[in-house]
Amino acid sequence: MTAIMGETAKSSPARGQGGLLRAAMTVGGFTLISRLTGFTRDILIAALLGAGPVADAFFVAFKLPNFFRRLFAEGAFNAAFVPRFSAHLKQDGRDSAHGFAEDTLAVLLSVLVLFVALAQAAMPVLMLGLAPGFRDDPATFDLAVELTRITFPYLLFISLVSLMAGVLNGVGRFAAAATPILLNLCLIGALLGLVGLVPTAGHALAIGVFIAGVVQFAWLLVALRRAGLPLHLPRPRLTPAVKRVLVIMGPAALGAGVVQVNLVIDIILASFLQEGAISYLFYADRISQLPIGVVGVAVGTALLPLLSRQAAAGEDDDARQSLNRAMELGLLLSLPAMAACLAIPGELVAGLFQRGAFTPADTDATAMTLAAYAVGLPAYVMVKVLGPAFFARSDTMTPLKVAIVAVMVNLALNLALMGPLQQVGLALATAISSWLNAGLSAWLLHRRGWLRTDTRLRRATAKALLASAIMAGVLVAAALALQPLAGQGEMLRAIGLAVLVLLGLLTYAVLAQITGLARLRDLRALMRGRGTDA
Repeated sequence: MTAIMGETAKSSPARGQGGLLRAAMTVGGFTLISRLTGFTRDILIAALLGAGPVADAFFVAFKLPNFFRRLFAEGAFNAAFVPRFSAHLKQDGRDSAHGFAEDTLAVLLSVLVLFVALAQAAMPVLMLGLAPGFRDDPATFDLAVELTRITFPYLLFISLVSLMAGVLNGVGRFAAAATPILLNLCLIGALLGLVGLVPTAGHALAIGVFIAGVVQFAWLLVALRRAGLPLHLPRPRLTPAVKRVLVIMGPAALGAGVVQVNLVIDIILASFLQEGAISYLFYADRISQLPIGVVGVAVGTALLPLLSRQAAAGEDDDARQSLNRAMELGLLLSLPAMAACLAIPGELVAGLFQRGAFTPADTDATAMTLAAYAVGLPAYVMVKVLGPAFFARSDTMTPLKVAIVAVMVNLALNLALMGPLQQVGLALATAISSWLNAGLSAWLLHRRGWLRTDTRLRRATAKALLASAIMAGVLVAAALALQPLAGQGEMLRAIGLAVLVLLGLLTYAVLAQITGLARLRDLRALMRGRGTDA
């Protein structure tokens, strides 16, 4: 097995597992800081914008470039570029890989400049497709168009950032994991510095998004120079290697895009629902994204280069073992997150957002939406973990087919559930379709012999389910005991939430030790690259 941190020599599976854990912890640590700064950002947004029309307009304006961010940074581009970059690095050396990255950058930039320019000109038409319900409120529609024109150039920068991140990840450097932190800091700075100088807080946030794109781009330029891989801009040319990326990227783009269509469908349908529905979906999604980002994206980002090298070297047994350990890590952390969001959704939302323009009624609506999203938390994480097993073998067509099936089911469930359940039905439909996506992906990997769940994974899953259920019971009892604090002001509400979070973490950690789910000595052994007896 090849260790994930840029090693090229053969090493033992245990050392590879240690590399996977270290890399995932590096990415996850940055992502955790990102989510914490993101919560600070969202607390300010909730206090200043609440869940009204300006908030709805900004969230739509933020959603459109983010649709492409997720497609490129976490989807199609990485799926196509990282395995090819890793192959160039392994087979032809660093100079060849560097040249390949520069050729890809030149072509990508040319396409992006044209695409962004066309989108800016056609923004009112795009808005009719993204939020058709806004047509009944011309002021909100015009504001959404204006804010989206400010935010949309972010797509240009973040797509280039995704390429540079792929280069860094391919050589075992994960500085790109810090870029979301920069986004959050820019938005916080915009709220604190620009509100009062621009027409609305939504304008301040939109300007902050644009500035964040420039800052993230500059950050990775510096990181590439420090890694000895500065990227220059040659004349755009479709070399055979670049054409190969585009061929692989086609199905992956459609597949990742189809997954993101789930979220866009929610926005489209929510624009027809009660005022604030889009905002409730946004705030609930922000909380549910914490485990997805810290666990799913982190493990998936660390896993793809490792599996790509193992697949290229024909190390099939090691690749299967790496996938088992990635799934184990994903379930170890996503199952308790699901249990907590189902046990105390109201306390989570109230402690984080209920202040200023964000009312108790907004808390109730967002809490129900969060509980619906939480049903699918382990599935969201598993989709991120299982995808690299296909992408590492340049198979982007299978995830596309699975995603299409999931979106069709999601759309049918949306239409069935949005009437009686409003935005909660949209969140629940997303959760159910994500379970279908994860289940089909695992089944297909098993059929091809790329996934064989081992005894350790099955035992760990059972233990994590038990520990999560007990933790949920403890949280419900504690929330009832702390309920009198809920009406005593923001500070006591926040203290109550902090007590619940710490209690949940402590309970799960103790249960993990008792059951042998995650012993400290095992984690230390993995970090040192040794096997365990588990």
